This record gives sequence, structure tokens and C-alpha cells, in this order.
Amino acid sequence: MNDDAVLFESDGKVATITLNRPENRNSMTPDVLEGFRAAVARARSDRGLRAVVITGRGASFCAGADFRSAHTPDGTAPEGSLPFEQAFQTYAPFLSVLEIEIPTIAAMNGHAIGGGLGLALVCDIRVANHDAKYGANFARLGFHSGMAISYLLPRLVGLPNAVDLLFSARVVTGAEAERLGLVHRAVASGEVAAEAERRAREIAACAPLALRLMKRSLYRGIGWDPRSAAEAEAWAQSATLATEDAREGIRALLEKRDPDLHGR
Repeated sequence: MNDDAVLFESDGKVATITLNRPENRNSMTPDVLEGFRAAVARARSDRGLRAVVITGRGASFCAGADFRSAHTPDGTAPEGSLPFEQAFQTYAPFLSVLEIEIPTIAAMNGHAIGGGLGLALVCDIRVANHDAKYGANFARLGFHSGMAISYLLPRLVGLPNAVDLLFSARVVTGAEAERLGLVHRAVASGEVAAEAERRAREIAACAPLALRLMKRSLYRGIGWDPRSAAEAEAWAQSATLATEDAREGIRALLEKRDPDLHGR
């Protein structure tokens, strides 16, 4: 087995970036974040590519933050940086997907929670596992969302659905995610990679220069700016992470019990 935390494969037209820590649910550990940053940089530098597929190994696409570790920031924030800067830098490697000029496809092989869902949301196209679980469970953990999720969700599924998902912190199956418009297609677990590959090949058969400019025009036209939103969210997330509720929410998650939250 390849021991790299993130794998990069390319046939010259389509590249695949794979989170490769299935034993830890591909969570946002420092090695995964650094490997992902390098893989995105590699994809951006290859002008022959026409599409990028992002996926994970095992039962999870990405489980978000690694709460079992005392170290959740990725270590790139300068020494002496403020808490919100550290929070923002934790998400920066995943946000770098926004800098890929060609279409990106999230092949959501398994569960995607919190920041892991955010990684899928910054991709252009999402193919989900019909039975996997997807959600932004931040409120149940006692702290504010990050990775621009409060910005992305209402723009993708509409305000009523975003309110429901964020305020309840509930997770949904891939089938429901498709009904909500959160993903473009939900298929059986064994078909996710093939469906993502099929869509990547469709894209790769189109004119590459036109695609790059079309992607730029689409997002400019709707004033798309998740990076600024993620920076603003980092203020709220860092503040709420310092509360008793956040400490209780994370303890409850690790202890597999319901949290007892009091607004402190």
C-alpha cells in the first residue's frame, strides 16, 4: 500500500487526487492537509489537464477535523498568529481547490462531515454514495461552521434547506443530498468512482480553453467568493471553539454520546 497521505494520479487529461488515510477516515490531519496542498499545486501546474477528480479511500470521503489529535491546525499559520488566523489556515489547503482553473469533481465515495463536506462543496460537481452520510454538524459540536459552509450551502441548496441543515446539525444520506441539490448525482457505493470518471471524460472531450474561461465567467457572474467567507467564518469559529459548549460537544463526539450544551 502506498503510504503517502494523499495520492496523485494523471493520464495527461484527467487527474485524480485521493485522500489516503482510510484508517483515520481521511480526516484533516497535518499530513493529509500538506499532501493535499501539494497535490492541488501539482494539478494547477499541469496545463494539459482538463479535469480533476477528488476522492478518498475507504468508507469516508473526509470526516473533517481530527478531534482525536490535540493538533488540528495544519501548522502553516505564522508563530504568534491569532486564533482566527489559525482556524482559517486549517482550511486553507482544502480551499486551494478554488484556485484550480479547470472543472473539479468530488467523487464522494463515503461519508463527508464538517470540513470534509466543505471540501466537496468547493468542487464544481459532486457525485455521492447513495447510502453514505453527509452533513455540517458544527452546531451539535458547540461551535460555528468553517470552510465557508454557511456561505456555500444557501447558494447550492437554497436558504430554507441550508437553515434546516445548519441549525439542526443533522446528516443526510446521499439519496437525500441529491434531492436537496447538494450533490449532482447519488449512486451505489461501487459506482461512485465510475460515475465521476464518466463525467470527467465528458469534460475532457470539450475544448479546454473554453472550459477554463467558462468556469471563470460562471463564478464571476454570481459574485462567488468562498475564500472571503471562510476568512469571516474563522472569526466566529475561533470564538466559539473557546466556549464550554465546544469542549463538551467534542468530548461527547469522542465518547459517542449526546452533548449537554448550555450556551456557555
